Amino acid sequence: MVPDLTQSQVDTTDFWEEGLWEELLAYIEDQRVIPIVGPDLLNVEVDGTRILLDRYIAKHLAQKLSLPANLLSAESSLNEIVCHWLRRNGRRERLYPAIRDIVLKGSFSPPRPLLQLAEISHFTLFVTTNFDSLLEEAINQVRFGGRAETVTIAYAPNNVKDLECPKESLHRPTVYHLLGKLTASPTYAISDEDVLEFVCALQSDSHRPKDLFDALEKHHLLILGENFPDWLARFFLRTAKRHRLSDPRDVLEILADTKMHRDPGLVLFLQHFSSRTRIFQGGGAVEFVEELWRRWRERNPAPGPEQLRPKIPPPSEMPAGAIFISYARQDLAAVRELKARLDVTGLNVWFDFDRIGAGDAFDLKIKNNIRNCSCFLAVLSQNTEVRQEGFFRREWSYALDRDRSIYSGKPFIVPVAVDETQTFTAVPDRFLELHITRQPEGRATPEFVSRMQELAGGFATRGEDGR
Repeated sequence: MVPDLTQSQVDTTDFWEEGLWEELLAYIEDQRVIPIVGPDLLNVEVDGTRILLDRYIAKHLAQKLSLPANLLSAESSLNEIVCHWLRRNGRRERLYPAIRDIVLKGSFSPPRPLLQLAEISHFTLFVTTNFDSLLEEAINQVRFGGRAETVTIAYAPNNVKDLECPKESLHRPTVYHLLGKLTASPTYAISDEDVLEFVCALQSDSHRPKDLFDALEKHHLLILGENFPDWLARFFLRTAKRHRLSDPRDVLEILADTKMHRDPGLVLFLQHFSSRTRIFQGGGAVEFVEELWRRWRERNPAPGPEQLRPKIPPPSEMPAGAIFISYARQDLAAVRELKARLDVTGLNVWFDFDRIGAGDAFDLKIKNNIRNCSCFLAVLSQNTEVRQEGFFRREWSYALDRDRSIYSGKPFIVPVAVDETQTFTAVPDRFLELHITRQPEGRATPEFVSRMQELAGGFATRGEDGR
């Protein structure tokens, strides 16, 4: 048994030090930190007791495979069960659907540490080495009231999938399964050998997801509950950073689990060759997440009922008859709030979030969406006043074209001011003829919401012939 290393034996920074916590929280609030979630955080509840998901799967898989009881212990890991099975000449392919069946029948709830990480809203990209879906479920539960809005991406050496876009452009929380995701096929890691194959594949430029690894290289990393053995910890850090670990870099890696800080060889290696890597000495990953969440909540108090309203990103395609919101990019926060307050009433609300498909196809998509929307919300602000050019002005033009074909007693264009600007001069004359309603910061009043329900519910969209 390897004893804990004392502070005199290992010159690592005490991560309970206030200054370092403050530094980390500032990085998180600047969205410069990526959490990497491992199996230590998956302490699930089964029949009133808690057990690591890995051990739960190992126990039930051994039973399913009828392995001799004398080979097992309460501490047996999934990797050990896989080894026992292969040693008995069992077929590897049988294991993956069996594991899938065990996990799906377990109907586990997300453990507290995952819910705490999900609540830290500044996290937009999560990486996990686990194959279950508990992290996505935690994010959907905390941020979207249970609706499946989190993007899930799974890596496999023979099926390389990257982020949908660079991390800075992500508009939905994204979970990337670095070692694959639960299926009936052998496309996820269930043993140390599988992990080795995944890590080897990631060394190749042709098998490495570019945008993901660009993000890992440039961001601070929280490596939580991985319990990597020495060799894998070194390989993982080197693969993530894509440079010699001794090269100078501005970003940190923080390791928090129950094993790595007890490995003197690994600690010594990191001391000498990776000075920007910190090993958390105040406990394991669960304790680290608890303290991180507590400190983040002190700086970001629990939101009230109004702020808890899920801000669900719009789908890529607009549903027919939806409310179309036109806005300047600088007003995105107000637009998201406005959409959230209309969403809860059951209204379909859409705005073009990405605006990355500039060109004829994108222009035609917007024109068709305005043609098929139930009403057109034109968001006005100081931002629209000072911008003489902007795609929102083209949207206004398309809306005005359609407005001319609509009976004058049926409102279609609804101008909405979202800041304190009192006079609007850089808008079409038609907007000035209409009543400009004021919904500061997008905080739609009950009266405005009722009005939008009335307008959207009673509006018949045009027929296919446009007449």
